[in-house]
Amino acid sequence: MAPVRVVTAEQSAARDAAAIAAGTPSLLLMERAGSAAAEVLLRACREQAAAGVAILAGPGNNGGDGWVLARRLAEQGIPVRVHEVVPAKTADALENRNKALHLVSQGWPSGDEGVLVDALLGTGARGRPSGAIADALRRLEALRGRGRTVVALDLPTGVDATTGDTGLSVKADLTVTFGTIKRGHLLARGRCGRIAVVDIGLGEHSDLPDGAPLLVDEQWVASRVPKIPAHAHKGTRRKVVIVGGVPGMAGATVLAARSAYRSGVGMVRLVVAEESLAAVQAACPEATALVWSSSDEQWQQDVASYADALLVGPGLGRERASRAVLERALDRWSGPLVLDADALNLFAGELARLRHRMKGRLALLTPHPGELARLVGRTAAEVDGARFDIGREVAAATGVAVLLKGVPTVVSAPTGECYVSARGTAALAVAGSGDVLGGIAVTLLAQTADPVSSGVCAAWVHGRAAESACSGRSLRGVTLDDVLDGLGSAWTFGSERPTAPVLVELPAVAEG
Repeated sequence: MAPVRVVTAEQSAARDAAAIAAGTPSLLLMERAGSAAAEVLLRACREQAAAGVAILAGPGNNGGDGWVLARRLAEQGIPVRVHEVVPAKTADALENRNKALHLVSQGWPSGDEGVLVDALLGTGARGRPSGAIADALRRLEALRGRGRTVVALDLPTGVDATTGDTGLSVKADLTVTFGTIKRGHLLARGRCGRIAVVDIGLGEHSDLPDGAPLLVDEQWVASRVPKIPAHAHKGTRRKVVIVGGVPGMAGATVLAARSAYRSGVGMVRLVVAEESLAAVQAACPEATALVWSSSDEQWQQDVASYADALLVGPGLGRERASRAVLERALDRWSGPLVLDADALNLFAGELARLRHRMKGRLALLTPHPGELARLVGRTAAEVDGARFDIGREVAAATGVAVLLKGVPTVVSAPTGECYVSARGTAALAVAGSGDVLGGIAVTLLAQTADPVSSGVCAAWVHGRAAESACSGRSLRGVTLDDVLDGLGSAWTFGSERPTAPVLVELPAVAEG
């Protein structure tokens, strides 16, 4: 099965064009798209569909997909009504319209249908919808407000496939997209509902060498998380050291330690400011601890000769003493390393110095947009706007892996490969969430010595734990303790094997 890539509108079009040039007729791609959409729609909402499906069709190939969907549903006995908001114009759309007309009724949705389908505009659309399309979106949104299920083909009309800009758009409960997933889906998750990527037969052309990131799924993660054997002991499960914890920020190291333990590590040692020592030992009694001011000899014995991997940054602060302990950690440790939070802020505007310090290391940087912005001298908004590309630039510049936190999380290798984790909810949009991620990442790095896969798997599992924490409850009532609890089940694999024609499926994101 071909991997699912995260693409721009142009990259999506290039994949279709490559498949067509290699001998797959465009009409066949449309047939596969509409047929797969019918199958997914009936699996997801057959009961609602039994009351009727109303399809709003646009002038292009997205409308053509809608006409194929109409025919396939009608052939299975589903009452279908199609309204041509704008008459079909492409040859493929016209042909499929003619094939379906005798099977369906026409006109605006009556309001009694259980499912409404947005087949107005697809990946190639640009700008804010206007005219008849805009009017149709407003009417569609009004019907959705009356409890109707909305299914979008390819992506909800009004969502830009590349940028995720929404403007005027309908909110879908389910989006069925074809062959690839678009950047816009992941940047505008709240408008897309559940997302199903279906196979339309692009084959090898779905994987063109144009740098499109890989969308990570459960199977990818499961194949890279090492098993804990039955005969394991605390040493074979590895030892990590977490450096941070200025007075008033000791909780950051505690959160990282707790998540490391919930991610399968054997032993954790905390290196914190002297004033924080009692607090961290009371909050995390299973971890050992020492203070920043320990002698170089004690550091060598209790850190460098002890650890399998280091996490530096949670609650580290930005004072002179913080910089000194960061420099000591980098001087005294040459093994696998995660730099997070203030360990990155202490390199603000000094990318060249960071590159020098990272030379030859197995390291992972885990910034949020603000931290990466400070590092490279740009704004957080600029970093967020270049989310799929800027991490790759920094990874190439520093020679180490970069995990850019956010929606979605993007992990970049210094060799140019790029991976996207689209799991998670706004439950992670709280202070301390990055510390939890750091504990997961350093555990996996200690166990695998692979910074890229450790970052990717940590982001995916972190997000899945948040989804578990939000299950059946309001987002407003979810805390990081709940996310930590969710890690218990997030490491269980094998429950997310999609059934053809679905290649990968993303759950709808929880909203407050």
